[in-house]
Amino acid sequence: MFRRFALLAPVAAVSVAGCGVNAIPTAEENAKARWADVQNEYQRRADLVPNLVATVKAAGAQEKDILVQVTQARAAANSVKVSGDDLSDPDKVRHFAQVQGALGLSLQRLQEAYPELQSQANYSTLMSQLEGTENRITIARRDYNQAVQDYNTRIRTFPDAVGAKIFYGAKPMQPFEAVTSDADVAPKADFGSQG
Repeated sequence: MFRRFALLAPVAAVSVAGCGVNAIPTAEENAKARWADVQNEYQRRADLVPNLVATVKAAGAQEKDILVQVTQARAAANSVKVSGDDLSDPDKVRHFAQVQGALGLSLQRLQEAYPELQSQANYSTLMSQLEGTENRITIARRDYNQAVQDYNTRIRTFPDAVGAKIFYGAKPMQPFEAVTSDADVAPKADFGSQG
Protein backbone atom coordinates (compact mmCIF):
# COMPACT_ATOMS: atom_id res chain seq x y z
CA MET A 1 0.00 0.00 0.00
CA PHE A 2 2.73 2.44 0.94
CA ARG A 3 4.53 1.53 -2.25
CA ARG A 4 1.50 2.42 -4.38
CA PHE A 5 1.13 5.70 -2.55
CA ALA A 6 4.82 6.42 -3.12
CA LEU A 7 4.32 5.83 -6.83
CA LEU A 8 1.10 7.83 -7.01
CA ALA A 9 2.42 10.85 -5.06
CA PRO A 10 4.74 12.08 -7.86
CA VAL A 11 2.01 11.50 -10.44
CA ALA A 12 -0.48 13.46 -8.32
CA ALA A 13 2.04 16.28 -7.79
CA VAL A 14 2.72 16.53 -11.51
CA SER A 15 -1.02 16.47 -12.21
CA VAL A 16 -1.74 19.24 -9.70
CA ALA A 17 1.23 21.28 -10.90
CA GLY A 18 0.03 20.82 -14.46
CA CYS A 19 -3.37 22.21 -13.50
CA GLY A 20 -2.00 25.69 -12.87
CA VAL A 21 -2.10 25.60 -9.08
CA ASN A 22 0.81 28.07 -8.93
CA ALA A 23 0.57 29.55 -12.41
CA ILE A 24 -2.96 30.91 -12.01
CA PRO A 25 -2.31 33.12 -8.96
CA THR A 26 1.00 34.22 -10.47
CA ALA A 27 -0.72 35.32 -13.68
CA GLU A 28 -3.51 36.99 -11.70
CA GLU A 29 -1.07 38.93 -9.53
CA ASN A 30 0.89 39.97 -12.61
CA ALA A 31 -2.28 41.37 -14.21
CA LYS A 32 -3.14 43.22 -10.98
CA ALA A 33 0.37 44.67 -10.80
CA ARG A 34 0.12 45.87 -14.42
CA TRP A 35 -3.21 47.51 -13.58
CA ALA A 36 -1.54 49.30 -10.68
CA ASP A 37 1.04 50.56 -13.21
CA VAL A 38 -1.78 51.95 -15.38
CA GLN A 39 -3.27 53.75 -12.38
CA ASN A 40 0.17 55.05 -11.42
CA GLU A 41 0.72 56.56 -14.87
CA TYR A 42 -2.69 58.24 -14.84
CA GLN A 43 -1.90 59.68 -11.41
CA ARG A 44 1.48 60.88 -12.69
CA ARG A 45 -0.30 62.70 -15.50
CA ALA A 46 -2.87 64.16 -13.11
CA ASP A 47 -0.06 65.48 -10.89
CA LEU A 48 2.28 66.58 -13.67
CA VAL A 49 0.08 68.51 -16.09
CA PRO A 50 -1.23 71.22 -13.73
CA ASN A 51 2.25 71.80 -12.30
CA LEU A 52 3.86 72.06 -15.73
CA VAL A 53 1.16 74.40 -17.00
CA ALA A 54 1.50 76.62 -13.91
CA THR A 55 5.29 76.75 -14.35
CA VAL A 56 4.99 77.74 -17.99
CA LYS A 57 2.33 80.34 -17.19
CA ALA A 58 4.49 81.86 -14.44
CA ALA A 59 7.54 82.07 -16.69
CA GLY A 60 5.44 83.55 -19.48
CA ALA A 61 3.92 86.14 -17.13
CA GLN A 62 7.38 87.27 -15.94
CA GLU A 63 8.59 87.58 -19.52
CA LYS A 64 5.43 89.39 -20.55
CA ASP A 65 5.93 91.89 -17.72
CA ILE A 66 9.47 92.69 -18.85
CA LEU A 67 8.45 93.02 -22.50
CA VAL A 68 5.47 95.24 -21.63
CA GLN A 69 7.75 97.55 -19.64
CA VAL A 70 10.17 97.79 -22.57
CA THR A 71 7.32 98.50 -24.98
CA GLN A 72 5.82 101.18 -22.72
CA ALA A 73 9.20 102.81 -22.14
CA ARG A 74 9.86 102.83 -25.89
CA ALA A 75 6.47 104.39 -26.60
CA ALA A 76 7.08 107.06 -23.96
CA ALA A 77 10.55 107.78 -25.34
CA ASN A 78 9.18 108.12 -28.87
CA SER A 79 6.39 110.45 -27.74
CA VAL A 80 8.74 113.06 -26.30
CA LYS A 81 10.21 115.25 -28.99
CA VAL A 82 12.76 117.97 -28.46
CA SER A 83 13.49 120.24 -31.40
CA GLY A 84 16.46 122.49 -31.83
CA ASP A 85 14.35 125.39 -30.56
CA ASP A 86 13.63 123.46 -27.31
CA LEU A 87 17.28 123.01 -26.34
CA SER A 88 17.21 126.20 -24.31
CA ASP A 89 14.32 124.85 -22.15
CA PRO A 90 15.88 122.83 -19.27
CA ASP A 91 12.56 121.14 -18.37
CA LYS A 92 12.02 119.76 -21.90
CA VAL A 93 15.61 118.53 -22.12
CA ARG A 94 15.39 116.94 -18.64
CA HIS A 95 12.05 115.25 -19.50
CA PHE A 96 13.54 113.93 -22.75
CA ALA A 97 16.54 112.58 -20.81
CA GLN A 98 14.24 110.94 -18.22
CA VAL A 99 12.13 109.02 -20.77
CA GLN A 100 15.23 107.98 -22.70
CA GLY A 101 16.82 106.88 -19.40
CA ALA A 102 13.68 104.86 -18.54
CA LEU A 103 13.91 103.11 -21.89
CA GLY A 104 17.59 102.43 -21.25
CA LEU A 105 16.78 100.92 -17.84
CA SER A 106 14.04 98.73 -19.35
CA LEU A 107 16.41 97.51 -22.04
CA GLN A 108 19.06 96.84 -19.41
CA ARG A 109 16.52 94.79 -17.42
CA LEU A 110 15.64 92.87 -20.56
CA GLN A 111 19.32 92.23 -21.24
CA GLU A 112 19.92 91.06 -17.67
CA ALA A 113 16.87 88.79 -17.76
CA TYR A 114 17.59 87.44 -21.24
CA PRO A 115 19.40 84.29 -20.06
CA GLU A 116 16.41 83.53 -17.82
CA LEU A 117 13.73 84.19 -20.42
CA GLN A 118 12.68 80.61 -20.82
CA SER A 119 9.09 80.54 -22.03
CA GLN A 120 9.94 78.91 -25.37
CA ALA A 121 12.07 76.30 -23.62
CA ASN A 122 9.34 75.84 -21.00
CA TYR A 123 6.71 75.27 -23.68
CA SER A 124 9.00 72.75 -25.38
CA THR A 125 9.59 71.00 -22.06
CA LEU A 126 5.86 70.96 -21.35
CA MET A 127 5.08 69.42 -24.72
CA SER A 128 7.85 66.85 -24.31
CA GLN A 129 6.62 65.92 -20.82
CA LEU A 130 3.03 65.61 -22.04
CA GLU A 131 4.08 63.41 -24.94
CA GLY A 132 6.22 61.26 -22.65
CA THR A 133 3.39 60.93 -20.15
CA GLU A 134 0.92 59.85 -22.82
CA ASN A 135 3.46 57.30 -24.10
CA ARG A 136 3.96 55.93 -20.59
CA ILE A 137 0.21 55.53 -20.18
CA THR A 138 -0.02 53.73 -23.53
CA ILE A 139 2.77 51.34 -22.55
CA ALA A 140 1.21 50.66 -19.14
CA ARG A 141 -2.17 49.91 -20.73
CA ARG A 142 -0.55 47.64 -23.32
CA ASP A 143 1.37 45.76 -20.60
CA TYR A 144 -1.83 45.38 -18.57
CA ASN A 145 -3.75 44.07 -21.59
CA GLN A 146 -0.97 41.57 -22.29
CA ALA A 147 -1.04 40.35 -18.67
CA VAL A 148 -4.84 40.02 -18.83
CA GLN A 149 -4.59 38.10 -22.09
CA ASP A 150 -2.01 35.75 -20.56
CA TYR A 151 -4.19 35.21 -17.47
CA ASN A 152 -7.41 34.73 -19.45
CA THR A 153 -5.71 32.29 -21.82
CA ARG A 154 -4.25 30.35 -18.91
CA ILE A 155 -7.59 29.94 -17.09
CA ARG A 156 -9.33 28.83 -20.28
CA THR A 157 -6.83 26.30 -21.64
CA PHE A 158 -6.11 22.76 -20.53
CA PRO A 159 -4.65 21.74 -18.12
CA ASP A 160 -4.62 25.06 -16.21
CA ALA A 161 -8.37 25.49 -16.73
CA VAL A 162 -8.96 22.54 -14.41
CA GLY A 163 -7.02 24.08 -11.52
CA ALA A 164 -8.43 27.54 -12.26
CA LYS A 165 -11.99 26.31 -11.81
CA ILE A 166 -11.47 23.77 -9.01
CA PHE A 167 -9.06 25.69 -6.77
CA TYR A 168 -9.71 29.34 -7.56
CA GLY A 169 -13.06 29.74 -9.27
CA ALA A 170 -11.13 32.01 -11.64
CA LYS A 171 -13.05 34.37 -13.87
CA PRO A 172 -11.72 36.24 -16.90
CA MET A 173 -10.37 39.75 -16.32
CA GLN A 174 -11.34 42.71 -18.46
CA PRO A 175 -8.74 44.32 -20.70
CA PHE A 176 -8.47 48.10 -20.84
CA GLU A 177 -10.72 49.53 -23.54
CA ALA A 178 -11.54 53.08 -24.53
CA VAL A 179 -14.99 53.88 -23.13
CA THR A 180 -15.62 57.16 -24.94
CA SER A 181 -15.51 58.03 -28.58
CA ASP A 182 -12.85 60.69 -27.94
CA ALA A 183 -10.54 58.53 -25.82
CA ASP A 184 -7.92 58.79 -28.52
CA VAL A 185 -7.68 62.56 -27.93
CA ALA A 186 -5.16 63.60 -25.30
CA PRO A 187 -6.23 66.27 -22.81
CA LYS A 188 -5.47 69.82 -23.90
CA ALA A 189 -3.25 72.11 -21.89
CA ASP A 190 -4.97 75.45 -21.18
CA PHE A 191 -2.66 78.45 -21.04
CA GLY A 192 -5.49 80.93 -20.63
CA SER A 193 -5.28 84.26 -22.40
CA GLN A 194 -1.77 85.27 -23.33
CA GLY A 195 -2.65 88.74 -24.51
